[in-house]
Formats: sequence, structure tokens, C-alpha cells
Amino acid sequence: MTSGIPPPAVRRRAPRRRRFDHTPALRTAASRGESLDQVLDRNVAELLQELRVAFTGVQILFAFLLGLAFTQRFRELGTFDLAVYTVALLSTALATMLLIAPVSFHRIVFRRRQKAALVTAADRLLILGLALLIPAISSSVLLILDVVLGRWQAILGSSLTALVGLLTWYALPIAIRRSGHGKAPHHHRERRVRHSTGQGARRSAGGESRR
Repeated sequence: MTSGIPPPAVRRRAPRRRRFDHTPALRTAASRGESLDQVLDRNVAELLQELRVAFTGVQILFAFLLGLAFTQRFRELGTFDLAVYTVALLSTALATMLLIAPVSFHRIVFRRRQKAALVTAADRLLILGLALLIPAISSSVLLILDVVLGRWQAILGSSLTALVGLLTWYALPIAIRRSGHGKAPHHHRERRVRHSTGQGARRSAGGESRR
């Protein structure tokens, strides 16, 4: 007697298909009156612009940390400062790799009609890269302030930096997302559809009258 439960192989394949599901893009296209390709092209352009903004700061921070190891005063750092420097350098390096990853992803899937997968993967990579920037920046602040001012001032400054990053990068947008504030109403699309339908009806009526 067979049951309605699919075999384990089928159950394992189903989540993989949903990882790069383009259903959200289809809903966005329907609400904005765009085609799926237009939505995906716009998403890719937005992601590239965000990557440019994020990568500029990462590039400056990474270059500073790499050059810091070759300065004269770097040899005077203690065990604590060297540990902080290691955390800052590794966090910045990993963030750099994650932010560059969408470029390689795009090259590999270029002209294979997989732009929905590109948008989803780039979105997740960008979120992870930004998350790594918080310990990278706060560790760099901790290192510099510990050398310049002292230990407790450095801990206070780095804690404040990390708190501001967590609040403005994650807590605030997540709270607004859950509350639904600023969400555009759906009736704008209905008005556009009615307006275009009315124009089409008037054009057809004008054509019949000329006949």
C-alpha cells in the first residue's frame, strides 16, 4: 500500500528549486506594470549601484589595514592590538570577497537566462558582506583608539560604532519592513491600467469614426 508521501530524493530536490524562485519578481512586475526582464534588469542595476557604494569604503579600509602592517609603529603593538588587527583584517578581506562575488557570478551565468538567480544570489552576498563590515569597522576603530587614546576609550568608541551599524543597517530597516510603513498602495497600477485601457478605447473609437 503506497502513501502520498514523496520519496526522500524528491523531498530533497524541492527546496533547491525554490532557492532562486522568480515568483517575487513576477509579483513586482505585475504590480508595476513591467515585464519580468525589465524588473530583473532594474534589480541588477540597483544592486550594482549599492555594490559600488559599499565597495568604495571596503577598498579604502582594506588598503589602510594592509599598509598598516608595514609601518614602524606596528612592531610595537601588544597581543591585544594584534588580535584586534587580525579580526579587522580578516573581516575586511571576507567582506571584500563577498562583495566581489556577484561580479564573478554574473560572468559565469552570462547570457544563460539566469538573471533571477543572479539577483537572488547577489542580494544575499551583499547582505553578508555588509554584515562583515560591522566587525571590520568597529575592530579598526578599536585598534586605532587603543593606540591613540587608551583601552577604555577604544572599547567605548568601538562599541558605539558597532551599535550604530546594527541599528541603522539592520534594526531600523527590519522594523520598518515588518511595520509596513511607507508601502506604496496597489491602486496606482489599477489607475494606470484603466488609463491605458481608456486611451485604447478612445483610439479604437476614433479609428472607427474615421472609417
